[in-house]
Amino acid sequence: MITKINKILGGSLMCCAVGTALMSLSSCSDFLEIKPQSEIILEDFWNEKADVDNIVAGCYSALLEDGVRRRMMIWGEARSDNFMSGENINSDADLYKVIQENITAMNKYTTWDGFYDVINRCNTVLKYAPGVAAIDPAYTTGDLKATIAEVTALRALCYFYLIRTFRDVPYSDEAFTDDDQTMDLPATPFDTVLGYLIADLERVKDDAVVRYPETKPRYQTGRITRDAIYAMLCEMYLWNKDYDNCIKYAELVIQSKKAYEEEERNKGGRGLANTNQSIIEARLNGYPLVNDNVSGTRFGSAYEAIFVDGASKETIFELSYEDNPSNASMTNNSAISSLYGNSTSKLGLLAATEVITEDIKTASSRKVYEDDNKFLDARLYYNCRQSDGAILKYAASSVTIDGSRAGTGTWNSQAADYSWFPQNSNGSKWIIYRLADIMLLEAEALCQKMGEGGDADVIASNTPLLDKAFTLVNAINKRSLCKALLTGTDTLKRADYSTKSLMEELVKKERRNELMYEGKYWYDLVRYCMRAGNTYEIIAASQNREDVNKQYVQSFFKKMDAIFWPYNNEEMKVNTNLVPNPAFGSGESTSYEKTK
Repeated sequence: MITKINKILGGSLMCCAVGTALMSLSSCSDFLEIKPQSEIILEDFWNEKADVDNIVAGCYSALLEDGVRRRMMIWGEARSDNFMSGENINSDADLYKVIQENITAMNKYTTWDGFYDVINRCNTVLKYAPGVAAIDPAYTTGDLKATIAEVTALRALCYFYLIRTFRDVPYSDEAFTDDDQTMDLPATPFDTVLGYLIADLERVKDDAVVRYPETKPRYQTGRITRDAIYAMLCEMYLWNKDYDNCIKYAELVIQSKKAYEEEERNKGGRGLANTNQSIIEARLNGYPLVNDNVSGTRFGSAYEAIFVDGASKETIFELSYEDNPSNASMTNNSAISSLYGNSTSKLGLLAATEVITEDIKTASSRKVYEDDNKFLDARLYYNCRQSDGAILKYAASSVTIDGSRAGTGTWNSQAADYSWFPQNSNGSKWIIYRLADIMLLEAEALCQKMGEGGDADVIASNTPLLDKAFTLVNAINKRSLCKALLTGTDTLKRADYSTKSLMEELVKKERRNELMYEGKYWYDLVRYCMRAGNTYEIIAASQNREDVNKQYVQSFFKKMDAIFWPYNNEEMKVNTNLVPNPAFGSGESTSYEKTK
């Protein structure tokens, strides 16, 4: 008899079969192109390597689900001053309340069941995979170790999203496969969970796959690799204020990417640029970023390689989607089509705030973009559209920028040509980690190692840190400039960033520019506030937000609790060990009594 268990972890209802959802693999199908199939009977499963592969594929499939993806975007950025309400926002009242900073525990975006579904799938693999290795000779010890590393990393990624969003969350590394198991776990503190995640990844990192076969290029970026674990450790150590280890893992990622590019160049592969290699290396300060120059004065190559084509040399880990709706084995990026826009409705539910669009039009005293770059910065043209704030990143299927128009000294909408993905057929690849992100995390860590003050000893110790941080930031900034041959008047100048505070602000601006609309910015703001022990960064950002009562949010964000999200009411009703976030209301007209 097939048993369907209603799993409750912190109140999350995770309906799955005893062995979790089955994924069907065939000789003509790709691991990343399979959707979950039917329920299974435990005693008929976990017998051979293919069974393990099926369930691991199911972990990825659950991560691709629309609800999970929407929360990655909304949790990671929607409360920031990058977004305002777009077209037809009233069709999603809960999202509009998020934009208004009117969030209660009844808001649907406070639910977390999709992430706990992935976590339980991963825990199930960790529980049963060793038994398969014991009975199937084809499933070797090396295979088992690689599987454990892969699903441990996926589980850690989900918990990392949860703690950055809710702070303290129920934590378990146990697979819930029995109705009699205790589900109503209390929330584990943020720092404790973060410590668990770091320890888990340190334990498995050397067992992860380093490189997938060349015949499976999408695996290299669409599945967990050692580089993906290094990237996760880099960011987690930054949140943990362990800056030396953050820098260590950033450098491991960078060196790995450099080695890969060198290998590709030596065999004439895609790492070989279509223009003079020495010019490109000088432009990118020797870092293996994707060059943006198509040819002559045409730019936009980096955008398409990273966000549309996918599996770029710069990408570390991405969620892979398909733009062909007739292909039943694939999932299109419906969250982007709805939230950011499409060819039918170019303005989605979300739009860029005026602090972004006004910055595009002015050449000086900018709040977001750097004055030095004037109108050469490609990100002016593919982050959003100045005329109406339509989000272009991820929603555009192609972007071509005419550098001769971009550098005329005024913002010119004719400098760029766009094509949008069709409605319900968005094939953009959602980036979890890419090299530019890791380089900027390293630059942030370098800033945190700097001393305060202007005496000779501080200046002497800070100088090499400033030099390194600037080299990292400048490479990313120069990559974005739509001019084939750069001069000193086009680029950032090291002399302008001679102190810790100036370099910190440059790093923050560059992270915002480079990673805008990638679901990162709110988490950056939360990290800055947690490190500082105050909410100044978010209070300052809140004054640039649209659709909010600025006086209210300024007062609201004085409480550190407010920068996190409330637990959903339904979660708290079934798990009485959860304590509500005091910054938020329940959203109900009558309160309920919590019992023990």
